[in-house]
Amino acid sequence: MPDRLIPYDPLGTLKPLGPELWIADGPEVAMRYGPGSLPFTTRMTVIRLGRRLILHSPVEPAPGLLAEVAALGDPAWIVAPNRLHWVHLAAWQAAFPQAETLAAPGVETAQEKGGFRIGRILGAAPGAWAGEVELALVPGSFMTEAVLFHHPSATAVLTDLIENFEPERVRSPLLRLLMRAGGVVHPHGSTPRDVRLTFLPKRRQARPVAEAMLAWPVERIVISHGRIIEEDAPARLARALAWTGARPLHPAPR
Repeated sequence: MPDRLIPYDPLGTLKPLGPELWIADGPEVAMRYGPGSLPFTTRMTVIRLGRRLILHSPVEPAPGLLAEVAALGDPAWIVAPNRLHWVHLAAWQAAFPQAETLAAPGVETAQEKGGFRIGRILGAAPGAWAGEVELALVPGSFMTEAVLFHHPSATAVLTDLIENFEPERVRSPLLRLLMRAGGVVHPHGSTPRDVRLTFLPKRRQARPVAEAMLAWPVERIVISHGRIIEEDAPARLARALAWTGARPLHPAPR
């Protein structure tokens, strides 16, 4: 099937985004949805702490991308941020066997199917991240999402809690209509309405986590699916997480 979304070229290469922060866009993937499938663009985030790297939500490991990552630093942590983002874990583990795989709760349900190993289920951020990268675990009934905040670049890193598809990059009018119905069209990207329903049973537990996220001094939001948010990021994050009942707080000074 031809790509249904216009990709964020160039694919499979590192792109600098901020201090010690890079992204790599990957090819479109299709997720089964009812009797058919839905397409998604993919994106990995790379954070460097000294010489050690955090690889968040790895994309397809093109050989050139693997070489670029190895030249950038030493991959120390591979983060599987929720139970939908594990497809390429085994390949990245094979390329960088020294890296510890940190998985959000629920990712272990896909371990047999995906053929990957888990070093640790996330409950707290590794001590080596202190002062530079914060971790928030947003709980839901279907999945928990691991969100990172990188202080040096003032960047929040999300996967499915916000999707933000640009309509001009969606080839199918029907798909554009479905995305509008799901509430995931730029500039009003948010938690998809169907995914939101799976979080609502744990809304009470999600609310304090969301409030902690809203206290971050966010200037940019990197997401896996759609356009990165760099305009009015704090308000966009607050609107996207409004379903939690969280109230925006004054961010801590940088």
